[in-house]
Formats: sequence, structure tokens, C-alpha cells
Amino acid sequence: MEKRQLRAELKKRLLELTNLPVAGRFEKSKKACENLVSTPQFQRSAVIMIFLSLPYEIDTTPAVRNAWQHGKTVAVPKVDWRQKNMTPVRIDSLETGLAIEVAGLRNPVDGTRVPAGEIDLVVVPGIAFDRSGNRLGTGNAYYDKFFDDRNLVATRCGLAFSEQLIDSIPAEEHDKPMDLLVTDEEIIYFNKPDSGE
Repeated sequence: MEKRQLRAELKKRLLELTNLPVAGRFEKSKKACENLVSTPQFQRSAVIMIFLSLPYEIDTTPAVRNAWQHGKTVAVPKVDWRQKNMTPVRIDSLETGLAIEVAGLRNPVDGTRVPAGEIDLVVVPGIAFDRSGNRLGTGNAYYDKFFDDRNLVATRCGLAFSEQLIDSIPAEEHDKPMDLLVTDEEIIYFNKPDSGE
């Protein structure tokens, strides 16, 4: 199945997740964030870049708050729709300094840019992931472009509901695989079975 068809089918599945009772979605998000913050990659990172959730995505709020509680710097993507790219900027609040934009995306109004080379961990959304570390995004390639930055040496971590894990995603040469995937049910390491490095 080609990516466009797969993307359309999986978007439908994700939208069905939004019909779950609020408490159920909250519990799944909470568990996924608990799994994320338990990883050595999260715990040893001083600077974490993490997405601000869309309505159908895992709510990253618990992970963001945990990072702040442990003195970590939190950066989020500031999307430039005209240039079709994103820049990591530091945030210190989830309540102020954010504009609600396309599809409900919370986009920082301003903020201090965080150099890519200072980021230790990038927590990445997706429509789907597979057990080989491949990711299916929205098709706009914002993260693929961001991962092309040669200064970026951060660990790439997918964060998703367990329902977003599928058997196989067609990978292209420009696609950047994840180093690990965290869901509400499991933590999967790719090419690093000991998970310590």
C-alpha cells in the first residue's frame, strides 16, 4: 500500500480515537508519558524537544511538566507555514505565548531559538510507526527537513498510542527512522537492544 493511501486510512483510525471517552484518552496519554519519562534517554537529557499535541495525538502535557520539574529545558517546534519548516524554541509555559493555528496546532508566538546541536532528545509525533523504526508523518516533511540539520545529534523518539503501531510502513531514502518508540503499552528500541546508549 502506498503512503498516501496508508496515511488516509490511518488518519481515519486516529480520528476514531478522538471518540474515546476523555478519561480513556487521558489515561492512555498519561501512561505513554510515564513510559517516556522512564527511559534513560529522557532522564539523561538536559534539553528535550517535544511536540505540542493536536487533538488526535497523545497529550504530551505530563511529559513536559515532568521535564520542567527536573530542571530540563523544553523546546517545541515553531512552524513557519510559508517557509514550510520548523524551528525549536524554548517554552516555559503551556498557558501563555501560544497561538492556536491550523488544525488546532499550538504554535509559539515567539521564544528563544534552541540550537539543534544542544538538543539531546527529540520526541516526534506521527500518524503511524512500525517495529523497524519507520514513521509515517502527515506528508509535509517538516520533521524530515529538521532531521537533515547536520548539527542535530539528538536521539529520535516516536510517541504514539499503541493503536498507531502497525506491521510495516514503506520507507523512502529521505525518511529518518526513530531510535525508539514509546506507546501507552510498550517501549521499543531500534538497533539498540540494550537501550542504554
